[in-house]
Amino acid sequence: MDYKTLYEKTMPNKLFAVVAIPGVISMLVSSLYQAIDGAFVGQILGTNAFAALNLVMPLVIVNFSIADLIGVGSAVPIAIKLGEKDEDAASNIFSSACLMILGSAAALGTVLFVFADNFVRLMGADEQLVTLATQYLRVYAACAPMTTIVFAVDNYLRICGKIQYSMMVNILMSVISALLEFLFLFVLGFGIWGAALATCMGMFICAVIAFLPFFRGKTQLRFVKPKFDRGILRTIFVNGAPSFLNNIAGRITSIIINIFLLRLGGATAVSAYGVLMYADGFVQPMLYGLCDSLQPAVGFNYGAKNYSRIAAIERRCFGVSGALSLVMAAVMFFAKAPIAGIFVKSEDTAVIAMSVHALSFFAFTYLTRWISLASQSYMSAIGKAGYATAIALSMAFVFPVLFIFSLSFLGLDGLWLNMPFASLTAAVLAAILLRIHPVRGDQSQENAEGNSQTSTTG
Repeated sequence: MDYKTLYEKTMPNKLFAVVAIPGVISMLVSSLYQAIDGAFVGQILGTNAFAALNLVMPLVIVNFSIADLIGVGSAVPIAIKLGEKDEDAASNIFSSACLMILGSAAALGTVLFVFADNFVRLMGADEQLVTLATQYLRVYAACAPMTTIVFAVDNYLRICGKIQYSMMVNILMSVISALLEFLFLFVLGFGIWGAALATCMGMFICAVIAFLPFFRGKTQLRFVKPKFDRGILRTIFVNGAPSFLNNIAGRITSIIINIFLLRLGGATAVSAYGVLMYADGFVQPMLYGLCDSLQPAVGFNYGAKNYSRIAAIERRCFGVSGALSLVMAAVMFFAKAPIAGIFVKSEDTAVIAMSVHALSFFAFTYLTRWISLASQSYMSAIGKAGYATAIALSMAFVFPVLFIFSLSFLGLDGLWLNMPFASLTAAVLAAILLRIHPVRGDQSQENAEGNSQTSTTG
């Protein structure tokens, strides 16, 4: 379906189904692969390897954060420019962003590769964890220029209306990565570095496949000789800041939590926290996929000044996000032992017991997290980067760090309660910002503009 017809004329319910469902499926499959990745490492390589993976995972995600900054930051102005019928400007932003991603990935990958062991030691890990974690991180760092762009191209495909194609690429990436990881770990007996290599190979193969429509000239966005200027750079960085800061701040928070976990409970506590993060990695990406997949439609209609459609889209986004969150919170609470058993060997009873106990608290996170996630997505889509950044930082860093220290008297329980409390306070902040700039306010703006035009005509 042509992107103009899809975003501007399709009925809201059908638009939501056509755009959001593939987005959720893509992230669901990706989440399943992340769970499989953790299960393979935990069950085949053991608890120490699983702890090392979770210790270094924040740095792995930092490795992708710059690409996410540029990808998301460029997607917002591209969608708005297409809504304004300015395809030349949209293609220039697209081409500029792709070059920026390749350059930044090479630079950051080099830093992470060279200083990998130093970063892990700073967390207080012993030499066994340092060795395992460094092997894992360096594979991602070396492959960064070939892999990080895969996250950005997904945004560009959806902007051009290639919803199904984007979904199939994401599914294929998870399938290829899972098969390669099984081959490398179970059949060939590779170490933890084999898990990282499998994922990177899957990303690279699918990045090439994802760019095929652009190389063939079958999309509205096309490669042009980029013309960089301060306006483009500022637009990209301002609009990408919420997602970037959310990633970076969240990883810094995870590093701080890992330091406290190592001090309070050693590798056992880090492994239990890893179970929480993998459970979270199953739920949050679905919510993110739901909200993020609607951003091009919201941005396009914002550029086209179709404010009533934005309100209709966001009502469905908030409603479905809330319902999905409640269901997943219940599943997480009542299936604690089976969830822990996926990632931890049955003989590691201490890790399983701690994980079950931690999940009892962590499940309550999703009673409120959907509010801040959906609010941040809406603010980003319409270019309200300041509001989106405030929500992102509060959700990923400010409130979690606040509760790390304010709940420290509870010991490990204070760390397990961190995310439920941080999620609740971030939701309150998001609700306040929505009252300042509500979705329905744009509808009022449209009506006011219409009345003004009618009065002038009369």
